[in-house]
Amino acid sequence: MGPEATSVAGDSWLVRPAVLLAPLGVWLAMAVLAVANGVVRELVVIPRVGEYPGHVLSTLLLVGAILAVSAAYFWSTGTTYTDLELVAVGAGWTLLTVGFEFLVGYAEGTPVSVTLGQYDVFAGQVWILVPVTLLVAPSLFGRVLTA
Repeated sequence: MGPEATSVAGDSWLVRPAVLLAPLGVWLAMAVLAVANGVVRELVVIPRVGEYPGHVLSTLLLVGAILAVSAAYFWSTGTTYTDLELVAVGAGWTLLTVGFEFLVGYAEGTPVSVTLGQYDVFAGQVWILVPVTLLVAPSLFGRVLTA
């Protein structure tokens, strides 16, 4: 029996490193979707609706895509995840995304203050919905769709 087939019902705080590899691949797919979303936002959405509405619409579309990909993965996987593994997947997806964003910003010469400003909900920024969605989606779908 491999790690995917192991019963983990009584081990809700167990973490098996092997079962964290597939969600890494899922994150890579979501990263590709996020980059494509950004390209569409800049080339199509913003020129048609404006900067702020384009930012909001693009963010909501990305949140929807993240939810759809997460739901599809947890619905179709044969892996039963423990509670801690689901939290680890969500934290990993979030850290990878935020790290990727800061790395790209650094590579483009964007000041850290500008990248941090994208998280300022008091300034009307809604981007925070993306990392929050990444954080909670595994626990939500890992429990709801595998229960």
